[in-house]
Amino acid sequence: MGGMDLLVTSWYNGVQSLPENYIMPPERRPNNFSICTNIPVVDLAQELNHGRTDLLEQIMKASQEYGVFQVINHGISEEMMSEAISLNKEFFVMPAEEKAGFYCEDFYHNIRLYTSGYNYYAEDVHYWKDTLKLPCNLLESHLHSWPHRPHRYREVVGPYTVEVRMLTMRILELIGKGLGLEAGYFKEERSSGHGLVINYYPPCPEPSLALGIRAHCDAYLITLIQQNNYGLQITKKDGEWVGVDPLPNAFVVMIANQLQVISNGKLRSAEHRGVTNLDSDRISIVNFFGPSKKCLIEPAKALVSTNNPSRFRSFKYIEFLEHYMACLANKDLRLETTLRPYELQS
Repeated sequence: MGGMDLLVTSWYNGVQSLPENYIMPPERRPNNFSICTNIPVVDLAQELNHGRTDLLEQIMKASQEYGVFQVINHGISEEMMSEAISLNKEFFVMPAEEKAGFYCEDFYHNIRLYTSGYNYYAEDVHYWKDTLKLPCNLLESHLHSWPHRPHRYREVVGPYTVEVRMLTMRILELIGKGLGLEAGYFKEERSSGHGLVINYYPPCPEPSLALGIRAHCDAYLITLIQQNNYGLQITKKDGEWVGVDPLPNAFVVMIANQLQVISNGKLRSAEHRGVTNLDSDRISIVNFFGPSKKCLIEPAKALVSTNNPSRFRSFKYIEFLEHYMACLANKDLRLETTLRPYELQS
């Protein structure tokens, strides 16, 4: 079996038990967790209703405690969000021959349909998901190479990413305000990178033995996720895994590695993983936003003082990406692993 035949969507129908090469070792199985009802929900309508101080406090508390919050009343229409989910699901369940042109095993390829994780052939155990990666920087120059099936895919998902980018810049402005940074701090090179990844997790015959995606922190600045069903889990400060209960028409906002550095450790990069479901599939539409490769990353000067010295050294983002890729190759993307080389001794 190889190529398109490796995609979980190519063979999972009718499978009654998990194939041996998808069974996680006991220590990696998603058995010890609870559904967390305390993940903060931020109502962005407060920004327009004279509740901005409370809004900033909510965002800061959530970003410090969990590294995650959900946003509602964010301005992106329910119709657009619903279509984005349904069209992406249609793509994954299309016949293999209709999506074969996007299948690619080169991790660095701009447009890539693949299965499991970073490198299928180097894995000791596989992940129960298929993924489509699409470029969003300079969208007009890439949109023509996006899938043209299902019908209206480009016409809906392209503008959707533009709307999500505008929402993200709005959220980053609020985070900057909450940190005490100058207006526009996260504009231009600190947030110029934009990537889109759509993960499809088919129903799984034995969810307690499988994972959809390994535990990891994101390398970027910030991540926005839309999901149609439960499956996202995060770690609390005490290391306990908890599930994020998805809200209708909400986005999950995740603090990523670069924002932890820029905030001088005040905000917490969220370690997370994806689990599977027995009777339902799951789509997660993931928009990543990060700096330009040559951008200098360091704790914001406004957050460093004699009493609060810098906790991280400065570095170019490209340097961090190279380190992150090495961690990925070593199958270890925990927060302590990805950020440790940039921490300064206190």
